[in-house]
Amino acid sequence: MGAGTAEERRREIVRAARATGQVDVTALAAGLGVAKETVRRDLRALEDHGLVRRTHGGAYPVESAGFETTLAFRATSHVPEKRRIAAAAAELLGDAETVFVDEGFTPQLIAEALPRDRPLTVVTASLPVAGALAGAANVSVLLLGGRVRAGTLATVDHWTTKMLAGFVLDLAYIGANGISREHGLTTPDPAVGEVKAQAMRAARRTVFAGAHTKFGAVSFCRFAEAGAVEAIVTSTLLPAAEAHRYALLGPQVIRV
Repeated sequence: MGAGTAEERRREIVRAARATGQVDVTALAAGLGVAKETVRRDLRALEDHGLVRRTHGGAYPVESAGFETTLAFRATSHVPEKRRIAAAAAELLGDAETVFVDEGFTPQLIAEALPRDRPLTVVTASLPVAGALAGAANVSVLLLGGRVRAGTLATVDHWTTKMLAGFVLDLAYIGANGISREHGLTTPDPAVGEVKAQAMRAARRTVFAGAHTKFGAVSFCRFAEAGAVEAIVTSTLLPAAEAHRYALLGPQVIRV
């Protein structure tokens, strides 16, 4: 790769992180021909700029207005963790009969985990969610119309939000690209944020479900405060102390 200037090196690190979903300090140091401490300094600088989140021994990219992972990519990362989260989220259904299921891979897993033994109406903007449930006995699927975003295969824009505004829903399962105590629930695209915000307005209860990597991450468009959801479902990879800080904002925090 050739080290070049610090700026070039950092650009290369971000590109690598976005291409593969994560980067490793040791591999980067070898590839760039610099010391590990230099890479760590680069990662700290990139984290300060909101481009990556550091992990033990590496980093992963933060989703932003200019960068968002595709649904296909999300379906390959942290899958066992997301399955556990989805199963726990589905258990929060209670006696809800009308449910909004958001776009994204974890909500898709929630849809697949919903009970099939009683009547349920599922409203969604997600083509994969609609497809997963369309053949299910007892499940009536309402697909929101609108412009389909290629990366996530979900509908957005005024058609989508207008249709949503006509519903009163028992429960909304919401995903996000980031959740932080300071900035709340965020997503890169304002059109997506509008759909999520409208779904939360339409629903009596809202459950946020997301892998530990979402926490502390901040994207471009805020659509809700962290305290606006009834429950947050994540995994034990989110430290207990951090989970407690979210619980102080009001939501029940479930770690599985």
